[in-house]
Amino acid sequence: MKKEYAFILIAYIVMQLSGYIGNPIVYEIGVNGFHASKAYMIKMAPIIWMVFSFLACLLVVLLLLRKSERKERSERKDQLSAGKSILWAVGGIFLAFFAQAIASIVEQLIGIKVGSENTQRIVTIIENFPIVVLVSSIIGPILEEIVFRKVIFGSLHKRLSFFLSALISSIIFGLAHMELTHLLLYTAMGFTFAFLYKMTNRIIVPITAHVMMNTLVVIAQIANREEIQKLIENQSFIGGFFT
Repeated sequence: MKKEYAFILIAYIVMQLSGYIGNPIVYEIGVNGFHASKAYMIKMAPIIWMVFSFLACLLVVLLLLRKSERKERSERKDQLSAGKSILWAVGGIFLAFFAQAIASIVEQLIGIKVGSENTQRIVTIIENFPIVVLVSSIIGPILEEIVFRKVIFGSLHKRLSFFLSALISSIIFGLAHMELTHLLLYTAMGFTFAFLYKMTNRIIVPITAHVMMNTLVVIAQIANREEIQKLIENQSFIGGFFT
C-alpha cells in the first residue's frame, strides 16, 4: 500500500474517533467562550464537531490523494472516456438502488426486520440541523469512496481477484457502519460501488452514484416520513438506506 493511502486510512480513523476529544472542546468553547447555555451546547457540540471534523478530514485526504494521483495519471491507460463515465455514474444510481432492494428482500426472507436505525437517526438529525446534510449526502460519501474503494479495494485488487477484493472491502465497509443486522445490505452496496470503480477506473463514478443515492434517500425520507414509517411497520419497505 502506498504511504499516502496509509495516511488516508489513519486520517479517516482519527476523524471517526475524534468526537471523544472534539465534542468536549467545542462544548467548553461554546459555554465559556461564547456564553452559550449548557443545554444548547450539549445538543450543538456534536453537530458542530461532526461537520468540522468531516470537512477537515476531506481536505487532508484530498491533499494526500493529489500527490498519489499525479503519479498514477501517467500510468492509466484503461480509463473510460468522460462521456461513458457519466453514463456509468447515472446508471450506477439505479444499480445501487437495485442492489439495495435485492439485499433488503433477502434480509426479509431470513427474518431481518426492515428499516435502519442508522438511517432514521441521521434523518432526525438532518430535520433538526439541516447543515448535517452536507456530511450525509456529500462529504461522507466522498470520503467513503476514497477510503473503501480507491484505497482498500484498489490496494487489495492489485493482489487478489476482483471478487475477493470487492467482497473483503465491502464487508469492511459494512462493518464500519456499525449496524451488523444489515451487514448484508451494506456489503451489497459496497460491492456495487466497487463494481462501478472497476468498470470505469474513475473514482468519481462511484462517488457520484453514492452522493446521488444518499441525497435521494434524504429527500424521500423527509418528504414521506409518515408513509415510509407505515411501510416499515408493515414490513413492506424496501431500500432507502444511507451508506
